[in-house]
Amino acid sequence: MQDAFSKVVAQFDARGEYLPASQLDALLGLVRDGNKRVDVVNRISSNASAIVANAARSLFAEQPQLIAPGGNAYTSRRAAACVRDLDIILRYVTYAIFTGDASILEDRALNGLRETYLALGTPGASVAVGIQKLKEASIALADDPNGITKGDCSAIISEVASYFDRAAAAVG
Repeated sequence: MQDAFSKVVAQFDARGEYLPASQLDALLGLVRDGNKRVDVVNRISSNASAIVANAARSLFAEQPQLIAPGGNAYTSRRAAACVRDLDIILRYVTYAIFTGDASILEDRALNGLRETYLALGTPGASVAVGIQKLKEASIALADDPNGITKGDCSAIISEVASYFDRAAAAVG
């Protein structure tokens, strides 16, 4: 895994080029928004248990067939595995937010996840709904202006949404 700075430097170093002004400006923007990024990660991380529990509860309320006999989340062991997977995805989304780079989410959590779910008979569309619920709760927390670094947060909120959207697309 490389942070955004290392990734850009490695790309241009491989070509033997200096960093262009556009790349420097993009990295400067990442630094400028660093406190907002940390605030967002802190908010999500400190509320992760509630975010995951509420997402699972809402998913099972909307799709009760999942926890009914014969459903993919029937038995407490299977339901716990579903909750665990949502928690892992949320954790990796926070890593992506912190670094400003989706590669850790892709490499460590999403690569091969759809195939795993297919092999296990897990309905990817239901997992994608659970991820959307994680997204909604996380964005509501991150977009709350109280107690967060002042300034326009639309770019970071859009970025946060994109990580959840990637995760939902990877399993759906």
